[in-house]
Formats: sequence, structure tokens, C-alpha cells
Amino acid sequence: MSASSAGTPSGIAGPTFGTAGRWEPPSRSAVVSSFFAILVMALSLGPSFAHLLEAPPRLTAWPPELWREATVFHGQFAYFAIVGAPLDVGAIVLGAIMTVVVRRRRPAFRLAMAGTILFAVSLATWISVVAPANAILAQWVPGPIPDDFAAVRYRWEAGHIAISAVKTAGLCCALAAGLSLGRSGDRSGPWT
Repeated sequence: MSASSAGTPSGIAGPTFGTAGRWEPPSRSAVVSSFFAILVMALSLGPSFAHLLEAPPRLTAWPPELWREATVFHGQFAYFAIVGAPLDVGAIVLGAIMTVVVRRRRPAFRLAMAGTILFAVSLATWISVVAPANAILAQWVPGPIPDDFAAVRYRWEAGHIAISAVKTAGLCCALAAGLSLGRSGDRSGPWT
């Protein structure tokens, strides 16, 4: 049993103490900025996770005509852009604010920064992988399936799968940052 859990029931660890030997609660601004950053990051992950869940049948079972009709001509993903784009930018901005606000809390700072960077990487992935595929899709017209269909579909789906994975990792980092706020100055934990 560690020294911090000696006086607690069932050996459950008590509060972590700062370097001055007293527990330092997180500031209101740290809690509020963390709450909103994590909320917007989770909302940003939502549409990306939906793409991930849709990908297996869209890549393996759907015929090319159905994929093209649903994806290109019938606006299935219109609200993903209208709602998703502001959420993606908001996740990065609010993550950066959270990172600045918790900068004096070492574990939270590193994790918040990692989460923010991962959300920025997810946006860069969208710009470099998905946006070029979207530009090609915008040129498609009803009629025969284009010759480059398989390559464009794979690029579009793979880009969204990668984005979902990166955002999931980013949200996990932000959540860990928020949970570690009470650990100010603790140099003995795994997140230091």
C-alpha cells in the first residue's frame, strides 16, 4: 500500500499532492476549457466514427453504382461537411486553448497538446487524402462508372478510416488530460 492510500478505505488511492505537499485543485478555467474541448472533440469524432462503421459494407458489399449514387448524387454526406468542418476546426482551437490553460500541470499539458496535435493531423489527413478524392467525385456525372472508380473509392474510404483512428487517439489523450488535472506537480505517475 502506498503512502497516499494508507489512510483511505479499502486501500483506494487518495488525492494526489503537489510538489509543495498540498493538493492543488484544478482552476475553474482548466475545468471549463477541458470540458468544452473534450465535448467538441467527441462531437467531431462522431461523423468520422460513422464513416468507419459504414466502410466495411461500402468497400466489400456495395456495387459501384450504389456507392456512387449514395455518395455523390444524393447528398448522403452533405451535413457531414456542414456540421463536421466547424467541429473539426473547433476541436483544434478549443484543444489549443485547453493546452494553454493547463500548461502548468505537466501530465495534463502533455496529454492536451498530444490530443490537439492529433486532431490537427486528422484535419491535415482530410485535406491531403479525402479532399482530392472529393474533387474527383464532384466531377462525376450520371452514366457509366468511371475508370478510376476503385482507386477514388478506396482513397475516400481509407482517408476517413485513418481520420477516425487519429481522432479516437486524440480524444483519448484529451480525456486523459482532463482526468489528470488534479495531479499537478506529481512526478511519480505514468504520465510524467
